[in-house]
Amino acid sequence: MKSSKKILIVGKGFLGQRLQKELGCCISDKRINCFKDGQSLIKRYKPKIIINCIGSTGKRNVDDCEIDKDKTLFANSYVPLILAEVALRNRIKLIHISSGCIYRFNYFKDKPITEDSTAYSFDLFYSRTKIYAERALEALAKKYDILITRIRIPLDNRPHPKNILTKIMKFKRVIDLPNSITYIPDFIKALKHLIKINAKGVYNVVNDGRARYPDLLEVYKEHTGAHPYKVIKQKDLKLVRTNLLLSTKKLKKTGFKVRNIKEVYEECVREYLKY
Repeated sequence: MKSSKKILIVGKGFLGQRLQKELGCCISDKRINCFKDGQSLIKRYKPKIIINCIGSTGKRNVDDCEIDKDKTLFANSYVPLILAEVALRNRIKLIHISSGCIYRFNYFKDKPITEDSTAYSFDLFYSRTKIYAERALEALAKKYDILITRIRIPLDNRPHPKNILTKIMKFKRVIDLPNSITYIPDFIKALKHLIKINAKGVYNVVNDGRARYPDLLEVYKEHTGAHPYKVIKQKDLKLVRTNLLLSTKKLKKTGFKVRNIKEVYEECVREYLKY
């Protein structure tokens, strides 16, 4: 992997700060309103790689994105394009942290979704804003040095409000649908690998297998004792959500070993409880 001194992370949210600690690189929380703002970061830090971690997922959940649409649209759609133009003009690499929560999925008919799928779901405003940016960046990546990594439902081994383990510990009701999940320690390893091989284009960066919330909660209960919850059907939530499975074949072809999500539950909970 290229020297961490040559990497600049933009965005001091959950993932930005997590990556900065692991990569030991520079990070900025400067607001990006225009090209000039992005260019000023290049002048100051002189990076070879920009990792865009700016994004809006809502304060509580993605439903909040419907409330503040201007903020969501700007952060999720406009900022990535501004940074792409900055990267192109300065001939440096842009890594954009995207989302896999952009597709519709039929559990009875569909296979895990590959990177070239266009079966988009436009029901959530959040999803639409991520689609806008990704389609533009994907087109640019055919010619320029741009990497788009899709993550889903981040699971981490340390407490944080954006960590799905922290979230579901507070839920009295959970759904039991198989989903692709990104274990953050594995994502960090995958990102280092993709940087090392100078990967371009779109990559699904999730763990193998089908994650189910009750399975994760049962492992948590084994370590902490009683944790009452009720399993309900998706329709009972009365909320629009994207539940799906992503393919990891493309990531595996690069030589990266992808762990099954069920392999990490025990490790994740055990380390989580140390904090």
